[in-house]
Amino acid sequence: VQLVQSGAELRNPGASVKVSCKASGYTFTSDYIDWVRQAPGQGLEWMGGIDPEDGGTKYAQKFQGRVTFTADTSTSTAYVELSSLRSEDTAVYYCARRGASWDYWGQGTQVTVSS
Repeated sequence: VQLVQSGAELRNPGASVKVSCKASGYTFTSDYIDWVRQAPGQGLEWMGGIDPEDGGTKYAQKFQGRVTFTADTSTSTAYVELSSLRSEDTAVYYCARRGASWDYWGQGTQVTVSS
């Protein structure tokens, strides 16, 4: 099983960013993909997740309205898009397969928001 994420991103405040997570080695539609971020010096923060089988999503309340999860079953790729970026969104963003637990993780994508 592998989850491979897209590369680092630098954005201005107010912009949007979209991070991808390409899955391989298992049936993509069999498990949720969650998104978790870690800001500098802070712990892991769960953002929510998507069921690739039917596109159903769940968002942490903090991110509702500003984050969108999508999944492309033809390429086994999940995406997170975060809009209206602010400096506090600077973090490493991870995708994780939600099997019995978060059993497989992507390598992380650094998103930096700075003017």
